[in-house]
Amino acid sequence: MHNDVLTLRQLNRRIAGLLSVPETQNVWVTAELSDMRVSGGHCYMELVDKNESTGAIEARLRGIIWATTYSRLSVDFFAVTGRPLSTGMKVMVRGGVNYHASFGMSFVITAINPEFTMGDVERRRREILDRLTREGIADDNRKLEWAAVANRIAIISAKGAAGYGDFMNQLYGNDSHLRFSTRLFQAVMQGERTSRSVIDALEAIMADVDSWDCVVIIRGGGATSDLAAFDDYDLAASIAQFSLPVIVGIGHERDVTVLDYVANMRVKTPTAAAEWLIGKGEAALDAIRRMASDIAHALSDKIGGSRAQLAYYEGLIPVAPVGVVDRAKNRLAQCAMSVSVINGRRLSAELGRLSHYADMVKMADANRIKGEYDRLSAQAKLLEVLSPTATLKRGYTITCVNGKALKSVSDISEGDVMETILPDGRITSRVAGEK
Repeated sequence: MHNDVLTLRQLNRRIAGLLSVPETQNVWVTAELSDMRVSGGHCYMELVDKNESTGAIEARLRGIIWATTYSRLSVDFFAVTGRPLSTGMKVMVRGGVNYHASFGMSFVITAINPEFTMGDVERRRREILDRLTREGIADDNRKLEWAAVANRIAIISAKGAAGYGDFMNQLYGNDSHLRFSTRLFQAVMQGERTSRSVIDALEAIMADVDSWDCVVIIRGGGATSDLAAFDDYDLAASIAQFSLPVIVGIGHERDVTVLDYVANMRVKTPTAAAEWLIGKGEAALDAIRRMASDIAHALSDKIGGSRAQLAYYEGLIPVAPVGVVDRAKNRLAQCAMSVSVINGRRLSAELGRLSHYADMVKMADANRIKGEYDRLSAQAKLLEVLSPTATLKRGYTITCVNGKALKSVSDISEGDVMETILPDGRITSRVAGEK
């Protein structure tokens, strides 16, 4: 037997003694809450520390808040943050390490710093906004132009929710009797499914985007803790990049989420969202009324001026024809005088041109006649040289058969009568022999 052998109970006591030192008691610790639950008034959880880059858990410790302490701490925490303690929160807690023989090591919490959690929520929100800004999309939806009248409204809300009912009652009960076209795209507006549900509704609207002028995301009052689901990067990015202006009206005036920074318009309640849309419609209606009034005044001024002009013309009617006739007579006399002068000048010029043309015609005719005479004389001389008579005078004869000049021996036959023409007479003969 070894004298230094311990029982398990003795070992646990030694561990408990080693852990019960000032360095492990009444210390502040930052961690994330995991698997939090309340049983018998006591609050049980795991305190975890995650790697900021990978999200992997690098440290884990069981945490406990006893019932008498939890009832006080939970009320104080909610009063400051507006949210109850819940899984996923980053907290700063004070307590001490405890080691129990049956339950092992745990951290017994005696105090919580709610300001740290508020700062962490704001830090997460700022991280999301910084990421959206780096990606260049944080202001995209806020820069979208509104239609002159935004009366086709796609609504994202929970069916039967009080906020949705308030919005519809305010919108359709407006004093100006403006008409709106609305459709509800249902979504879960609290809990872990909120972000994915709202994104699905946005995608459904996008499938029929040309049918709408804007999107309204509304949720009535309730626990501020329920708004944590709206501090989500994926949801904020979807709204920031949506192609229609988005109005966000969730929570109360004091409540702020990431969506309030990226949506085109942020209002405090669903009713305020309806009032804003009604105000925009009334502004458009007022603009139309002003235009109608301006048109009416312009027409009235135009009609008044036309009436004055008509009265003036009515006064001119009795005397206007006389003046017109007199002016026409004067113009006619002036025209007649001008025609006489112009005609005299024109006739003189034309007579001069005709006289010149007559001389030119006479000269041209004489030249033409002489030319034709010379040409005929030349042709007559040529005919004289080429005539049969001239040929005969040169010692030639012409033999004709049946009145036609004989050109070939083959053209005559025995018994044919031939006539030979000489310069001084004719000889008739008959063909007696063979060819």
